[in-house]
Amino acid sequence: MPLLSSSGPLFDRRPARGERQGLTCRYRCGDACSKEAPNPTSNTYFGDVMARVLDRRGMLRAGAVLGLAAGAGLAVGATPAAAATPAVTPLGAPAAPKPGGQPPRGLRYETVAPSSVDAVTVPRGYASDVVIRWGDPMFPDSPPFDFEAQTAAAQERQFGYNNDFCGILPIEGRGQRFIMFSNHEYTLEPLMFRGYDEENPTPEQVRIGIAAHGHGLVELVRERATGKLTADRNGTLNRRITGSTEFAVDGPAAGSPLLRTKADPTGTVVLGTLGNCAGGVTPWGTFLSGEENFNGYFASPAVTDPRLQRYGFEEGPSERRWETVDPRFDLAKEPNEANRFGYVVETDPLNPTARPVKHTALGRFKHEGATIRLTRDGRAVAYMGDDERFDYVYKFVSDKAMRRGQSRAAREHNATLLSSGTLYVATFTGDSPAAEIVGTGKLPADGKFDGAGKWTPLASGKRSFVPGMSAEEVYVFTRLAADKVGATKMDRPEDVEAHPRTGAVYIACTNNSDRGKAGAKAGPDEANPRKENKHGHVIELVEKGSDPAATTFGWSILLVCGDPKDPGTYFGGYDKSQVSPITSPDNLAFDEQGNMWIATDSGEALKINDGLYGVSLEGPTRGRTTLFASVPRGGECCGPIVRDDFVLISVQHPGDLDDASPEKPASTWPDGPGTQPRPSVVAIRRVGEGGRPGKIGA
Repeated sequence: MPLLSSSGPLFDRRPARGERQGLTCRYRCGDACSKEAPNPTSNTYFGDVMARVLDRRGMLRAGAVLGLAAGAGLAVGATPAAAATPAVTPLGAPAAPKPGGQPPRGLRYETVAPSSVDAVTVPRGYASDVVIRWGDPMFPDSPPFDFEAQTAAAQERQFGYNNDFCGILPIEGRGQRFIMFSNHEYTLEPLMFRGYDEENPTPEQVRIGIAAHGHGLVELVRERATGKLTADRNGTLNRRITGSTEFAVDGPAAGSPLLRTKADPTGTVVLGTLGNCAGGVTPWGTFLSGEENFNGYFASPAVTDPRLQRYGFEEGPSERRWETVDPRFDLAKEPNEANRFGYVVETDPLNPTARPVKHTALGRFKHEGATIRLTRDGRAVAYMGDDERFDYVYKFVSDKAMRRGQSRAAREHNATLLSSGTLYVATFTGDSPAAEIVGTGKLPADGKFDGAGKWTPLASGKRSFVPGMSAEEVYVFTRLAADKVGATKMDRPEDVEAHPRTGAVYIACTNNSDRGKAGAKAGPDEANPRKENKHGHVIELVEKGSDPAATTFGWSILLVCGDPKDPGTYFGGYDKSQVSPITSPDNLAFDEQGNMWIATDSGEALKINDGLYGVSLEGPTRGRTTLFASVPRGGECCGPIVRDDFVLISVQHPGDLDDASPEKPASTWPDGPGTQPRPSVVAIRRVGEGGRPGKIGA
């Protein structure tokens, strides 16, 4: 039976300013989608270059292509994909889809219908529980949450606002206990405070906002009888990290004059972390988090410096007016303070007194997150996306190899893995003639969007590979370095995750409504094949020789998202009548069976709530995409963790719809009528016979 309703295609209702309604566009990213993208470069897509030297029958024109192929690392006479790496079908495309066939283990659940209700909706036979919500006490001495009487002192001891990434690690020797890491991306002050004056917030409101950012670490307990997860405020590893906590700066740019301020003349200690989005759990037992939309936190004088313009800084006061309380957020007074944000940060959960670390070796841009894959010799490879229209995909390869075990010597060594290595940016090349990429999502003649790519080095330690830029400049102004080497402009590359078993790398390109617009906008290319890409797509990348340190790769598009009834969508070749509508893929995760899971950001483009989707990657069901959980009205689904015994999702900004306010809330989730909406972490469990826990998707 088809999984779609019979009501016909779902049409876009996005407001003109971006993909989402409410306050999120302004307070998270400064309403970036309604403005000119900060990438002014005209990097030429290689497929367009090839089109100029190949005629329509694919014959070589003159000898120009020989130089082009050599420069791109391609073999003449082979398609780009074949030359760079074996064909990109590591998991196998179905010879013929089998509608209604048995889904793989891990994805055997009753598909949830797209929803617009104010609740977390899960399959029949499953239950959802709120683990922890904004304002919940995190320590024995934490005060209870009182929406009407908030204080900064209380917020520093309570769970922060707008939890995004979620990571967990088991606590050894303590039974069913875990340490959970959540980051708190941004605040929505007009929904946090009754009668909030956006032009003149009170000093206490500013301090509450700063305290509500950052990270939260809390111990979880799982009940054996039911599988229910609860937060333990008495956990000895519990910790709050805020917008005022001290962070250490390490790596090649630590101590650079570009990072020095009046308060920190060493350029090695930063107060706070801002705009944290996705993240990762390292093989050595730490948590990573990516600082993303940091530009909106700073007041700026006239912005004439192209380095500030490239990062989206604008003239005028900040959105939250933090500069009225703390002068470091005023670039007229502290011009280098902004250079101290935009990094991957690392937190050691077993050492609650240690400073978290900002790693300059991984570059500075709007990090969605960072996930680690190890090379055969144990070096760490971090994959990263820069979440902006027309920005880039990066990776970092460490110099040192990881040491196994949890001894003090091993932990001290592994704490330096992300401090030195080589930073790369990606260039994608399609293998179809440019004339076949028509911008509608229609597949080219070979039946798939695919090709080859290369990783171009930007810097390694104190050595820069970018003409005209020092290594310190590369690490602090990474976007400008990537511009110079001609990286491929992508459609908001967000989460980048490596499959734990196959090593294939998956890139969530969320959307880009500016692709192909009139003016100086980049047009569609094979890696970003739709004009005005409202719904996004997912790319599968395979490193040459399955070596994460390789400098060439093959790629193909697994999903072209949207309404399955739209001919411009694609689901890995699977029968589209058997998939769920999906838009704006954001966060990715993998379960223990090797299936991929996608959390979405901006279901409004399809008039549905955001949610969590399971995606089959192997065999005859490859590309089968079905909705597992739908989040409440106005909310975003973030930070999924999918295990056999439970699923965790972060519900961000519930109730953030146009005209919502504390006086007229658009949601009362999670506490019900008469309450204010509160971002929360939710655990989903399968309820088996007698209430005993069952396996997810079994």
